[in-house]
Amino acid sequence: MTSIFELRKLAGSYLSPDEVEKVTRAYEFSAKAHAGQHRKSGEPYIHHPLEVARVLADMHMDYQTLAAAILHDVIEDTPTLKTEIQRKFGKGVADLVDGVSKLTQIKFSTFAEAQAHNFRKMLMAMSNDIRVILVKLADRLHNMRTLGALPPEKRRRIARETLEIYAPIAQRLGINNIRLELEELGFATLYPMRHRILTEQVIKARGHRKEVITKIRNSLKRRMRQEKMPVQIAGREKHLYGIYQKMHRKALSFTEVYDVYAFRIIVDSADACYRALGIVHNLYKPVPGKFKDYIAIPKSNGYQSLHTVLFGPFGVHIEVQIRTREMNDVAEAGIAAHWLYKEGGTHSRSRSRSGTHKLAREWLRNIMEMQTVAGNPEEFLEHVKVDLFPESVYLFTPKGKIIELPRSATTVDFAYAIHTDVGNTCVGARVDRRLTPLGTPLTTGQTVEIITAPGARPNPAWLNFAVTAKARSNIRHYLKNLQIGEALALGKRLLNRQLEIHAGSLDEIDSKQMAKVLKDYQLKHQDELLIEVGLGNRMAPIVARELIGLAASKNVGKKSNAKHAIPLTIKGSEGMVINFPKCCLPIPGDPILGFVTAGRGIVVHHQSCPNVTEFRNQPDKWVNVEWESNIEGEFTTNIRIDLTNQRGVLATIATAISDQDANIVHVTMKERDDRYTSIKFVIEVRDRVHLAGVMRRIRGIKHVSRISRR
Repeated sequence: MTSIFELRKLAGSYLSPDEVEKVTRAYEFSAKAHAGQHRKSGEPYIHHPLEVARVLADMHMDYQTLAAAILHDVIEDTPTLKTEIQRKFGKGVADLVDGVSKLTQIKFSTFAEAQAHNFRKMLMAMSNDIRVILVKLADRLHNMRTLGALPPEKRRRIARETLEIYAPIAQRLGINNIRLELEELGFATLYPMRHRILTEQVIKARGHRKEVITKIRNSLKRRMRQEKMPVQIAGREKHLYGIYQKMHRKALSFTEVYDVYAFRIIVDSADACYRALGIVHNLYKPVPGKFKDYIAIPKSNGYQSLHTVLFGPFGVHIEVQIRTREMNDVAEAGIAAHWLYKEGGTHSRSRSRSGTHKLAREWLRNIMEMQTVAGNPEEFLEHVKVDLFPESVYLFTPKGKIIELPRSATTVDFAYAIHTDVGNTCVGARVDRRLTPLGTPLTTGQTVEIITAPGARPNPAWLNFAVTAKARSNIRHYLKNLQIGEALALGKRLLNRQLEIHAGSLDEIDSKQMAKVLKDYQLKHQDELLIEVGLGNRMAPIVARELIGLAASKNVGKKSNAKHAIPLTIKGSEGMVINFPKCCLPIPGDPILGFVTAGRGIVVHHQSCPNVTEFRNQPDKWVNVEWESNIEGEFTTNIRIDLTNQRGVLATIATAISDQDANIVHVTMKERDDRYTSIKFVIEVRDRVHLAGVMRRIRGIKHVSRISRR
């Protein structure tokens, strides 16, 4: 357990005496503020902030960060105000403490909502001062070290949050030493049985590996001496969570993962890295396709190294990482390397540290851009989680700029990575000078040119293949604004239909009457009310009755015998506020019913749809709808065909559908037995008459025994 004397000694190894005294004053203030408070384990509360400061002192963080670490809980857990901290320790320390403090004053309906709000606040504070996240990570690390005193359910919740959010953030910022310990502690808490079994297996296997590791290391050292190459060589022990993830992801046995021997070679310069690579490739044959150059193309967190896999002796594979001491510091400390050396660093070291810091700030800038377009904190957290788990591909713009994207990223993701406006107006792409669809997945080394058009806009279908958080958040933001416009128009139609029952209309409602209804609903403008109705968040009949009730003296009685509203006509072009569910896929000509669903507008079902039954007890949400008489466009539906197994029959049916001017969207096949097969086609048709023609044409094919919808 760290004492203030040990912290002073450690901080004094790199801070000035005056700065150490400021850290000591922060300790004295915090100890007094937390006097009488104890942790669940029973120890005095001040031990926790001291341990957090110790973690940061090991990283050689500045005195403001150490002071903030010691004070980080006083605003939340004591009556102390930010203004008092600012008066005693300065604005920098006070802002850091405030950035780390949690949102305890606001109550949330679910834990997920609270987690998302807290996470968004933390990232916003990070954008002002990146040291906030370092304090937060150190705080989380010590909390993970002392989880034992908490109830099991709370331990599991904190461990899951650590593995899902905090460990990936540490990795994204390149702070490898903290990331590894967070993962190990989270793994041991969340999966104790798996952790215990893997630990036993590693201990058992370690004895058999010792001799092999020694021989490989001696062989590498001997060859480096022969080439007069000064190096440091160390074996790398795979950490348990990494072993578990690889086994789980690739369905490998423990032996298949653990039989790979890993070494790290530290050299003096980047040039020496490539010379060392040539030496190890001369000593052992490289495995094709297993070489990665992260020096020429660094990872997004600033990580630089050469990675190669070799065919070693005794039939084993050898993983080798080659890097400079500078690169190793950045690999272990990430953005903390910016503060790791207070004085005396070389020019290249300073440049590398600044580059890592710049990359971290660029990531935060992108995150905060996402925050501005996210609909709510939970959606924002979902986008950030996507951004935190990239397996990267590296691509080039026509001018040679490198763009890093997650694996499976498409040309749409590439367009948004260049700029939001480029993504919003893209219509196509050239990959290695060939025209390529926007949904095409990209691979490392390709050159991508985005084609844009001034009037182009995002397509909802892009959400089916866009993978980056930036692309998905901007597409959703555009569609949300589009939906609001459509909801406004639909809400006006729905409300007018209901008002027509009483011979009224929206235009006839007095402004004072409208103002009172808006006040009751806590809305500011009439358009907000119409949008709420169009999205299904408020029921048009109820809103209409309230408006008519207020205007009874003027309007009620003019057509009191009106009993049924005029049906709402469905054009099929209403956009995102009229939805056709996959359960029945109605088409023009089908008898239909409309059901108002919160957030989605009107969902139009076929009257014979099985799902209609469960909504019968909610008559207030049904809307009388009918197809427009001269409806245009294509609608999706499905047909099921039972046929005998014959070669070429699928092609014959596909040709028949095409000949009837219908488009095939999707096909699934299921063999019923050796003789019969069922095929389900999802097709696009104009209306029921068009579908009947398609089905009549298919029914005439020799091997078709039965055809039906759904």
